[in-house]
Amino acid sequence: MKLIKRLIIFLVFLNLSNTLYAKNPSALINEIVDEAASILSSDDPVESKIIKLNAIAESSVDINGIGMYTLGKYRKSITDEQKSKYQKLFRSYFLKSFSSRLVDYTNPRINVVSQKKINDKYTIVNSILEATSKRPQVKIDWRIYTKNPDRPLIRDLIVEGLSLARTQKEEFNSIIQNNDGDINALFKTLEEFLIK
Repeated sequence: MKLIKRLIIFLVFLNLSNTLYAKNPSALINEIVDEAASILSSDDPVESKIIKLNAIAESSVDINGIGMYTLGKYRKSITDEQKSKYQKLFRSYFLKSFSSRLVDYTNPRINVVSQKKINDKYTIVNSILEATSKRPQVKIDWRIYTKNPDRPLIRDLIVEGLSLARTQKEEFNSIIQNNDGDINALFKTLEEFLIK
């Protein structure tokens, strides 16, 4: 579960409300950063911030896409019922992890440096999380799914060269493999996290 802790730290900057859809991925990230910083630096109660942060994740991150990717080869062998159960568990797991740790962050500063269109489906936006007295500068590359340019979604973050989605995939696959390929072992791990 270490990856999700790193992932949520950086997903704080994701927000895509109906008014923030942008065809330019760099402009999208800038809008996201401004909105998230406003929420985190406000005097709102923690509960209110959590609700708003969850709304950020729900509207700007392809949670289902990331969830299915993290299953790796196992997504092809599970039943429709198991797939549905996993998607619900992963969404709850992701949102709980996301919101429960982000409220301690205030005014994160990210500068967009450049962007590169990989193909018709993906654009990479390069950015820098500015250093503070408590953390060093961090390079963050945003993998944005742009098949529908009017509805871009974040599919992955590459933090200092490390793909967070790929790392999560390796972690989940390890849990399943260590339990003789039983998907229920992953379900149990996610359920245990959710009741803590």
